[in-house]
Amino acid sequence: MDLKLFFDPISREIDLSKLPTSALAHSIYINQEKMPEIDDKDIAIIGLQESRGAEEGNQDGISRSATEIRKSLYQLKKGSGNFRVVDLGNFRNGPELEDTYQRLQEVCAHLMEQNILPLIIGGSHDLDIGQYMAYENQDKIITMLNIDNKLDLTDPKTGIPSQSHVHRIFKHDPNFLFNYYQLGHQSYLVEEKETELLEKLYFEVVRLGMVKENIKELEPIVRDADMVSFDISAIQAHYCPGATDAKVYGLTGEEACQICWYAGLNDKLSSIGFYEYDVARDTEDRKTAFVLATMIWYFIEGFYNRKGDKNFRSNDYLVYEVALGGEPSTIRFYKSKISEKWWMEVPHPEETSGFLRSRMVPCSYSDYQMAQSGEVPHRWITTYSKMI
Repeated sequence: MDLKLFFDPISREIDLSKLPTSALAHSIYINQEKMPEIDDKDIAIIGLQESRGAEEGNQDGISRSATEIRKSLYQLKKGSGNFRVVDLGNFRNGPELEDTYQRLQEVCAHLMEQNILPLIIGGSHDLDIGQYMAYENQDKIITMLNIDNKLDLTDPKTGIPSQSHVHRIFKHDPNFLFNYYQLGHQSYLVEEKETELLEKLYFEVVRLGMVKENIKELEPIVRDADMVSFDISAIQAHYCPGATDAKVYGLTGEEACQICWYAGLNDKLSSIGFYEYDVARDTEDRKTAFVLATMIWYFIEGFYNRKGDKNFRSNDYLVYEVALGGEPSTIRFYKSKISEKWWMEVPHPEETSGFLRSRMVPCSYSDYQMAQSGEVPHRWITTYSKMI
C-alpha cells in the first residue's frame, strides 16, 4: 500500500525546529515533507480531518483538531521507552463520508497486518466505524471498548452519524463483535431502553458513578479490549471544554489518563481512537488539546511497558482452581508472575479459533475472592452466555 495516497504532511503551523531536543517530537518519525518508512514501527499516529458526521456547528472545529493536539503532544518530554512511533500526517477525506470510512478501514487494516497500532486523533466519533471495520478480515472476533457520556445508539435513518455509529456497528454484517463495553456514560443522558438493550446482548455497561467508585476495577475491562474508541465528551468540561458535548460531570483528566495507561499496557489492544475535539470550543491556551496530549503520552508510555501477557501455558503464571457448589463446578484463575494481573478461564463447548482467545477473560483479585466465597463472577456469566 502506498500510504502517500492517503495522507497530507502535518500542518506548517507546527515548527519542529523551535522545540527543544528533549521534546517528544524529536523521537517521532513525522510526515513533514516526505512520508517516513513504517518498517519496524510500533505505533502510527493518524490525524483525522473528517467532520461531516458531526453536528453542523461542530464541523469546522473538529476538522482542525489533529493539528492542535499535535502542537501540545510534540512539546511533551519523551518517556522511558525506546520509541518507534511514526506520525503519518493528516488523513485525506474521501469524496463522501462513506469513502472516508472505507479508506480509514483500509489503512488501519494495513497497519495492523504489520503489527503497527493505529493511534487515531481528531475527527467525529463516527470515524470509529472505519476503525472497527479494519478488523473484518482478521478471521477473529473482537472486543470493543467505547468511552462516552452517551450511548450513540440512535437509528442511522433518523440520527446523524456521530450519534448513531454504535447502532451501525452492532448491525454490521458480518458480525465479528464478541464483546462490547460501554464506559463512563451518564444515566440522566441515556434512555433506559438503550442500557437494557446492551444488557440483553450480555454487553457490560459501566456508568460514570461506577467508574468513580473504584477506577482500579476498570483495568480488567480495558485489558479485554482489542480496540478503544474514546469520545472526549466523557471527560468533565472543566478539563475538556473543547469536547463537542462537554458536561459539568464526567471523568477527571487524571481518570482519563489512568484509563489510557491501562489501554497502553494491554497486550491485546491493537487500535485506539480519540474523537470529538472541537478546537472552536476550546480555551485560548488549548486546555483540551493539552489534556488529550497527556492522555496520548500515557497511552504510549503504557505501550512501552507491556509485559507480554499472552502465553498462559508458560511457567509465568500461577494457576488457581476454585471449587463451587453448583454450575460451574470449578473456575480456573491465572495470575501472572510478571505483571500480577488476573484472568479467569471460561470454557467453550467447542474449540474454535475465533473463540480461543476470548476464553481467557481478564479479571481482578476481587473476582477470585468472589469465587472463593461461592459466587460466580458476573463477567464469567456474561462471557459464557455469549458462547452458548
